[in-house]
Amino acid sequence: MQNNKAFSWEAFEETPVVGILRNVSQEEVDFIVPIYISSGYSSLEITMNTEGATQLIAQLRDDYPSLNVGAGTVCSMDDLEKALMAGAQFIVTPIVNVEVIAKCKSLEVPVFSGALTPTEIYTAWEAGASAVKIFPCSQFGFQYIKDVLAPLNTIKVLPTGGVTKKNISNFFAAGATGVGMGSSLFPKEMIKEKDEKALRNHLSLIKNQIYHTIKV
Repeated sequence: MQNNKAFSWEAFEETPVVGILRNVSQEEVDFIVPIYISSGYSSLEITMNTEGATQLIAQLRDDYPSLNVGAGTVCSMDDLEKALMAGAQFIVTPIVNVEVIAKCKSLEVPVFSGALTPTEIYTAWEAGASAVKIFPCSQFGFQYIKDVLAPLNTIKVLPTGGVTKKNISNFFAAGATGVGMGSSLFPKEMIKEKDEKALRNHLSLIKNQIYHTIKV
């Protein structure tokens, strides 16, 4: 891994989406990433439970210097060490692990800690999370984000799970700082068929939904 560039908050804030790739092949990554970047997205997460995750992270760092490359499903210090050794520029967890958050904070590596309840959300934020990944949001929706942020309005949240092209504007309108998106951002059929035109159009439509909400 030759690229030593740090995470770009400026790029993330321009299009505040973390694209999540889980259980993808090298061939699929090679198809997705150029389209993703050229469609105006900047941040991509490879989950650590993907086969060959560390190799994919290292390769993406070398091949796409403009991309924020992160590691997801980081649950332990061992996961964190492997992710950082591979070159991950940001860390995403599905749970609140205060030790992982503290280590990332000490290294000035952005960490999006998973949490769900108000207590977990507040704990992750107080521990030093850069933003709190509200997960799984598929069971609660954007109204939950609005309700949580009423008393916890200083906390940056990143809803993940259940965010789609149809409702993404609602999440940002509810106060989300960003969102995490997996299969709803990278539809399996488009990937399987290598339908570049369809994927590019899909990504552009989602980005436009965000811009209409946060750029007004």
